[in-house]
Amino acid sequence: MTIAALLDTPSELTDSASSKTAIVLMTRVRLARNLAGHPFPGWAKPAQRGEVFAACRAAVAAIPQMKRGCNVAIADLSDLERQILVERHLISRELSGTKSGGGVVISKDQAVSVMMNEEDHLRIQVLRSGFNLKKAWSTINELDSALEESLDFAFSPTLGYLTACPTNLGTGMRASAMMHLPALVISNQMEKVVRAVNQLGMVVRGLFGEGSDANGSIFQISNQTTLGEAEEEILKRLASVLQSIIEHELNAREKLLEADAGKLFDKIGRAFGILQNSHLLNSGEAMNLLSLIRLGVDLGVFADANRSMIDRLFIEAQPGHLQHAQKGEFEPGQRDLLRASRLRTEFANFVRPDFTFTTNGKN
Repeated sequence: MTIAALLDTPSELTDSASSKTAIVLMTRVRLARNLAGHPFPGWAKPAQRGEVFAACRAAVAAIPQMKRGCNVAIADLSDLERQILVERHLISRELSGTKSGGGVVISKDQAVSVMMNEEDHLRIQVLRSGFNLKKAWSTINELDSALEESLDFAFSPTLGYLTACPTNLGTGMRASAMMHLPALVISNQMEKVVRAVNQLGMVVRGLFGEGSDANGSIFQISNQTTLGEAEEEILKRLASVLQSIIEHELNAREKLLEADAGKLFDKIGRAFGILQNSHLLNSGEAMNLLSLIRLGVDLGVFADANRSMIDRLFIEAQPGHLQHAQKGEFEPGQRDLLRASRLRTEFANFVRPDFTFTTNGKN
């Protein structure tokens, strides 16, 4: 399956409206695994990387769920195709820059991707729409067991799974949720939340992971500890933290409405007007405007059915997807014109906001 064919195939993350939730956009569970007797990718010679890639690629492709998916070497992809996969969270920015021996196998429904020769020999990840940590863990646990039948993973009885970075030792698991937290951002509470989350052994990052910006008020919250704790316990702790953040975001929304609903609705109304009429939009600005529209959906200003459309546009407004849709590569200024045009078209027939909002029985 080619990248183009993959993008044309329905995906739970971009096409399903059934599991969309107000605050948690997506959950992910990732496992880091390495082959015993082989140097880690960062230390391996090209021939050694090639040997590991061939072994891992064959093992992953043999799993029934992955057989009809996209199976590619990173070196065979164009820069644009790599960018698209990063924007869909199917590969990391680090893997996209790999020159030799890197690859990925992606399931047809894009729920599973297995990266090879990134920081570790294998980075197995499962993506699920909404708040679905248990479902993601169940799927990845089965995949891990299936791969372990044909691959000899590096494992220590005292340290657990051995990984290139010591912070991943033990379970090798990173579980995370992509959360939409506009009210905490607007009310300047995110810094306080980040500090509290860090003290609980979790970490907060931007839209595309470490070092990225939180455009669109979208944040990744994940576990930091992987050693000395079972996977189920890590997931239980993370779920508790995520539930607490959800409650803080809902409380922040309620307080914003109580303090000055007019000011909040003005932000949403202005965002709607810009999206309908703007002729230049960079990706960061587009994300922030879409974030306000999504908040409007959650508050009942726009119909609930529009949430899925906004989540799709979060992805399709990114530079790679924008250029793919236009079948070409464009300079940033041209992309800003194309993005604005695309969003004007999407919002041309969007039902106007209804600000007769009712909360707690009061207008």
